Amino acid sequence: MEDILLVIDIGNTNIVLGIFKDDELIFEWRISTDLHKTSDEYALTLRQALEYSNVKKSDVKEAIIGSVVPNLMPTIPKAVKKYLGIEPLIVDEKIKTGIVNKYASPKEVGVDRIINAVSACKKYSTPVIIVDIGTAITFDYITENKEYLGGAIAPGIAISSEALFMKTAKLPKIEIEMPDSVIGDSTVKSMQSGVVFGFIGLIDYIIEKILEEKDKTKDEVTIIATGGFSYLIAKQSKYITIIDKLITLDGLKIINDLNKND
Repeated sequence: MEDILLVIDIGNTNIVLGIFKDDELIFEWRISTDLHKTSDEYALTLRQALEYSNVKKSDVKEAIIGSVVPNLMPTIPKAVKKYLGIEPLIVDEKIKTGIVNKYASPKEVGVDRIINAVSACKKYSTPVIIVDIGTAITFDYITENKEYLGGAIAPGIAISSEALFMKTAKLPKIEIEMPDSVIGDSTVKSMQSGVVFGFIGLIDYIIEKILEEKDKTKDEVTIIATGGFSYLIAKQSKYITIIDKLITLDGLKIINDLNKND
């Protein structure tokens, strides 16, 4: 019999499930976030994922959930309890994290940002800037003393591209991909150029302003990217040196370990 930890990261676009055996992430699944699914449907999805990976449900001893989608709480915790028979740990502003949340109103911070901050402080040297390039783009700054100061929030790449399509008469829906040239020779390529290169510029400028405000050089700060579009954007950045797609799942594992005996 194994001691397995289930971690669930509920985002606006996707839900990511991970299975840890000891300190190793052995399986990861990504499903679309669906506000209309019932706890029974999510329980069936969980069952399928575990069976596909040959993980016995009796081996899953712990579960932890971080969510930025309030409407799926308590749907997914209920699914975990129903299928696995365990009460999942929920990440909120009261949970032990090992960092100091200096946000003016700590409960306003998206738990994904705190989870990422916890993970970054454990895995990398501080101070740290984390850029999460997902549904929204978030920037977070954590000091040498593991103080989470906050950051910036910008609209995400997909949201912005969708807005061009929805709010104009003639602009089409496009695939988000790196264009061959900044000078697009078609409407689609011009939109791809504006969206992709525009966000590279946005990300680098905000990082630059954070460094300037904290009186740091880029060599004095660990600068990390994560999120669905991190590979596309971060490789072109002048500042980002690390791409960590697993930072949130690792953070959930770290927080679970910190709260095991509470």
